[in-house]
Amino acid sequence: MPTLAVNNFNIVCATLGGFITLFGLVSYLVKEKFYISEPLVSLVAGLIFSPHATNWIRPEEYALGSEETLETITLYFTRLVLGVQLVLAGVQLPSKYLKTEWRSLALLLGPGMTVMWICTSLLVYAFVPHISFLHALAVGACVTPTDPVLSNSIVKGKFADKNIPKELQKIIIAESGANDGLGYPFLFLPLYLILHVGYGGLGQDNSAAHAMGDWFGETWGYTIILSVAYGALVGWLAKELLHWAEDRKYVDKESFLVFAITLALFIVGTVGMIGSDDVLACFIAGNTFTWDDWFRLETMDDSFQPTIDMLLNVSIFVWFGAVCPWYEFAHNSVIPVYRLIFLGILVLLLRRPPIVFAMHTKIHQIEEKRQAAFVGFFGPIGVSAIFYLYISLDFLRKITVDGEVRPDAAFLMEVMNVVIWFLVICSIIIHGLSIPLGKLGIYLPRTISQAMSSDRDDEPAPFHIREHAAEAEHELEDRIRRHPKSNGIANPVPRRVYRIGRSIIRNRDNGLANNTQASSQVPLPLSNAPTVKSTSQKASRNPSPVRQPQDTLETASGEDSTQQSLPAQPAHRAIRFPDEPSHASTCGINNGQTGSAGV
Repeated sequence: MPTLAVNNFNIVCATLGGFITLFGLVSYLVKEKFYISEPLVSLVAGLIFSPHATNWIRPEEYALGSEETLETITLYFTRLVLGVQLVLAGVQLPSKYLKTEWRSLALLLGPGMTVMWICTSLLVYAFVPHISFLHALAVGACVTPTDPVLSNSIVKGKFADKNIPKELQKIIIAESGANDGLGYPFLFLPLYLILHVGYGGLGQDNSAAHAMGDWFGETWGYTIILSVAYGALVGWLAKELLHWAEDRKYVDKESFLVFAITLALFIVGTVGMIGSDDVLACFIAGNTFTWDDWFRLETMDDSFQPTIDMLLNVSIFVWFGAVCPWYEFAHNSVIPVYRLIFLGILVLLLRRPPIVFAMHTKIHQIEEKRQAAFVGFFGPIGVSAIFYLYISLDFLRKITVDGEVRPDAAFLMEVMNVVIWFLVICSIIIHGLSIPLGKLGIYLPRTISQAMSSDRDDEPAPFHIREHAAEAEHELEDRIRRHPKSNGIANPVPRRVYRIGRSIIRNRDNGLANNTQASSQVPLPLSNAPTVKSTSQKASRNPSPVRQPQDTLETASGEDSTQQSLPAQPAHRAIRFPDEPSHASTCGINNGQTGSAGV
């Protein structure tokens, strides 16, 4: 007899799948019309599904009622998301970006992170009662790195394309990727001091020298330097192996596209096993993997990596909404809620903007004060802060005396759990609503009709499957037209063909002979007719060589047939995989044969 199986697995699958499906139906409206980030929407959904509301997602039951097990699950989830995100961030950067832009990155990662750390620690020291400055340094270190997941939601999309220069987008991606792994030295300096000299050194040797030795040896040597070397080695080997396999046609299209994702999983697992910094290793490996720009250009138009990126983003923030200690914000023994609110506001205002504004003249990507204000404000706190929070809790839980967690370590654990989670929630909400609130302030004085008409003028179509194809075709034709005369024909490429409804209309060139005009009226397949696009779009800069097929068409009459080369099918990838059909078969024209093509 059929029975209901309302267990946790079925509930989670139904809830997460249903939410992502429904969100996908309005995703363009939410992200590109209202400019609301998907992490904010996912966080709210996680809160609704959590035990605080509908109780559809029950994290404590999944962890079998163990708080420590729940922390471990969240830590591993953040490691997975950060690993994949940082490999993809490294792949997005142009060739040798870390080498060419090291001066700008050095300023942001050196003085920038240091000032952010000290400023946040001072604010925590001022607002949290009965906390020592050493403990405040540990709290401030967790929120010092900017988050790559939230940064991607800011530097991607219609708003970023219209308002943020490309060079500025790249430096934000590079900084958010690199500073995640570099948060270890800022965090473990106070943690080692707390371990060895905190609380009078109870249970330890009370030696600051041993603390500094652990910091230099384990943190800088084993964690930072080893992870950089390992990431660079694995990324270089992966690049060479993929080149070797592709040259011999051993790799198919699906495996080629998934290569960066599997590389991230491999690095997270192997570096995690040796106990080093898997986050930094993933970013270095991703940038080394595309050091010659080959893989980035080959996958520029493919949507597989952004799709995996979106699924991970939505899943992690739904989980954050479910596991966040919402109740403890107002009911804890370490800091009143009104102090928490002021702390969250001041951290977002003072943690990053002052130092970025002070250094912006030395960073050539930041050309204006307005851009400096943008880069300073949009330094979000997110997944990386939760990652370092649970790294810290795992470390502090091992500081014991007579089998119990030392009192100062227990107090710091409670402070970090409340303060860091609250700062993450503040950053997700404020940064997720900043753009729509700013747009509302700009358009509020205007009438609704004016706002709608101005928005229709320049907005792109909601969904482009072949976004860069026509741009590559424009570049191809321009390059061929500028080429010297070939075989006595001044213009080897015919006039462009435009699609209007279901008809094909070719522009006639008045300078050509009548027989040329007649031959130009031969109908072409719809697949070869380019779609009319806005001239404001920039041409693709893909340096990969593009081959023009030698397909020809015969004129309708049998007299003096003039053969003209068809417009080349847009080739936005230089390589072809063994399982892909040839160009001739896809166009319906066999090599060496001619004939009229029907519409």
